[in-house]
Amino acid sequence: MSRRRRAAVLLGLALVLGGLAASDVARREAAIRTQLGPAVDVVVAGVDLVPGRPVAARDLSVRRVPARYAPVGAATLPEALVGQRLAAAVPRGGYLGAGQLAAESPPAGPPVRKGERVAEVVGSGAPALIVPGARVDVLVTRDGPGSGAAGTELALEDIEVLAARPAPAGAGDSGGELVSVSLRVSVRDAVYLAAAQVFAREVRLLPRAAGDHRHAGRVSVGPELR
Repeated sequence: MSRRRRAAVLLGLALVLGGLAASDVARREAAIRTQLGPAVDVVVAGVDLVPGRPVAARDLSVRRVPARYAPVGAATLPEALVGQRLAAAVPRGGYLGAGQLAAESPPAGPPVRKGERVAEVVGSGAPALIVPGARVDVLVTRDGPGSGAAGTELALEDIEVLAARPAPAGAGDSGGELVSVSLRVSVRDAVYLAAAQVFAREVRLLPRAAGDHRHAGRVSVGPELR
């Protein structure tokens, strides 16, 4: 075999082997890509982050990694983390997600127990005496025929005042001092007070002596003062 023919054979063999090798590499790469899954974006710390400080956009970076190696719960958008606070330090390059965020404290609810409500009432009374922590009785005067009153009743007793403030101008037409209060009451009493604010002629708040929790019971006086 001549030298030229031998060189051509070797060149052809090299091309065949090279093609086979390239095909094998391509198959291996395809298999690896199948195992790793598609590439996804994950958010990482661009700088060392300390706990408690709100995260800024400049603190974050995005890294593209195979889906198989992306941490569960890792954030994919930096915007989802901006303004949040971290529960623990995260070093530069560390993944960030919901698991690294500090749990927010639940909003404080009103200072009432189960079965109680906060009733907002505007009534006649002395703002200097009706203050948070005080206890009051509630008198309700009903409208009668024509322009007269049908009578006044002791509707509620020994009710705790949670908040109190002078009533805004124009809140009532009783002509006396008015105070706006938040009262701790039962659900039933809250409904009653809401109706009294709409339909009653006047709601009056009577301050009680400190420590006096005695009840007089239902007391009602008609227009004839009996």
